[in-house]
Amino acid sequence: MDQALISAVDGYIEALFHEHDPILESTLKASDDAGLPEIQISPSQGRFLYLLARLIGARRVLEIGTLGGYSTIWLARALPTGGRLVTLEYEPRHAEVARRNIAHAKLDDKVEVRVGAALDTLPELQGEALFDLVFIDADKNNYPGYLDWALKLTRPGGLILADNVVRDGQVIEPDSDDPLVVGVREFNDKLSKDPRVEAVILQQVGTKGYDGLALARVGS
Repeated sequence: MDQALISAVDGYIEALFHEHDPILESTLKASDDAGLPEIQISPSQGRFLYLLARLIGARRVLEIGTLGGYSTIWLARALPTGGRLVTLEYEPRHAEVARRNIAHAKLDDKVEVRVGAALDTLPELQGEALFDLVFIDADKNNYPGYLDWALKLTRPGGLILADNVVRDGQVIEPDSDDPLVVGVREFNDKLSKDPRVEAVILQQVGTKGYDGLALARVGS
């Protein structure tokens, strides 16, 4: 796999479909200046999330894993007036950077950042309106638990998305003892066997390397 070629094609795609966006660029810079890890989604992945949210007419979105708010901004931009996005972040420092970035994007009226371990904060969402779309991009060892909650909190006909579910191809190594790979493999297995969803995993290559995105529609 020629990573230089893949990155060049990613650049070509971005040049075609992404206009200069000072808000998103400042979000990345602010996150970098704050020392956050450079593990956010790519611009093309962000636009893909945005389009999916638009396609289903999402009004309520749940994000598990905020980081600096880059993907949050993409998803929040897809929401109509009155739409709501709840994003869960474990690290308080990351959450503060994200809040500043979201406010700079003038989306703080649509976005709520909740701080804490997601498996502790997810139960607090019970009793609220169900979500149209759930995007999972957090600690991979807890992906199976996040799937359980996503299935409880997503409306019939809604979408569940999970990033990084191929792990550079390591998911096909059954003897791997890497907890991130083990968590993702369990997530993928549970997703494939759950009768409540129709699902697929799309392999992805680009500037972020080789990975994959799980896409599931919750049955009505």
